[in-house]
Amino acid sequence: MTETLNRRKFLRAGAAAATGAAALAAPSIARAAPVTFKMQAAWGGGIFLENAKSYVDRVNEMAGGALKIDLLAVDSVVKTSQMQDAVHRGVLDAAHYVPAYWYSKSKAASLFGTGPCFGWSSQEVLGWVHYGGGMELFNELMGKLGLNVVSFFNSPMPAQPLGWFKQEITDAAQMKGLKYRTVGLAADVLLEMGMSVVQLPGGEIQPAMKSGLIDAAEFNNPTSDRDFGMQDVSKHYHLASFHQSQEFFEVTFNKRKYDKLPDELKAILKYASEAENSNFYWHNTKRYSEDLIKLETEQGVNVYRTPDSVMADQLKAWDVVVDRISAEDEFFAKVVASQKAYAKDVMNYLNLNQPDYKLAYNHYFG
Repeated sequence: MTETLNRRKFLRAGAAAATGAAALAAPSIARAAPVTFKMQAAWGGGIFLENAKSYVDRVNEMAGGALKIDLLAVDSVVKTSQMQDAVHRGVLDAAHYVPAYWYSKSKAASLFGTGPCFGWSSQEVLGWVHYGGGMELFNELMGKLGLNVVSFFNSPMPAQPLGWFKQEITDAAQMKGLKYRTVGLAADVLLEMGMSVVQLPGGEIQPAMKSGLIDAAEFNNPTSDRDFGMQDVSKHYHLASFHQSQEFFEVTFNKRKYDKLPDELKAILKYASEAENSNFYWHNTKRYSEDLIKLETEQGVNVYRTPDSVMADQLKAWDVVVDRISAEDEFFAKVVASQKAYAKDVMNYLNLNQPDYKLAYNHYFG
């Protein structure tokens, strides 16, 4: 009995000694310090800042502390027009905005979200980005411009309204001579239609219309327009337009800092962006519809669908603008050709396959 107990003590002591030796011999594995990125948004508040926060929250949650993005509101570090350069130089680690905000560097930038409508919506343009060669063309453009950035695109926006006017627009002739606010390549299109175009940041639109600096304006959607107080300076709101009928967000990162991330964190930045596609559509479409009803029932806004004659003239103006720039810019023409090839096949299928949802809507609610 005594011999058995002694043997057990010996084995326990030996095990403890072995465990201690193993602990001493094992290397100390240091956990990498968490990476923090400063991302400035082009939005000072409202639903677009909520969208930017939604992307950031997804990244932070999935990264589990290994990567943290701090979201900064508009103008926190630099002006919106300087954001891309700030990311390129490393003054900012990242930015959340739209390509139309830097298209002055290259008109081809506007093709990534605010280009001509080849019968497609934002959903299909994002399909072209991911599966039709669009991302490769965008990266080629970044190389041509010498920009040290990596970008992802997300959040397919519904077509932007034609906007707010002093009276109902029933014919394209009423558009001529109006001082109108828009951005990106849409400015060239509306100039072609005979309008006088002013490019203003979102926060300056309502005061400009109130003071008479502009006669008409668009921003993006009923929720943002209502937040800006457009209903206080106009009671005539036109939905549907081809001037910016497909747009989405660009989330851009400083390439040197991005390249230093481990592959799993790079993947999180990418796939969080893709996840935001669905979340944006579900979340924002509900809010837009609710705020459109409030504009009509609570603020007394007259809501119209833009006449087909106006939209037909927009398409003609797009043809002129696209042909002119394509003749001057070989890369612009290359992107347009790629988009047309994708849209022709994809929209052929969708147009043949999709039922007339308006027919069903009118059956139940019309």
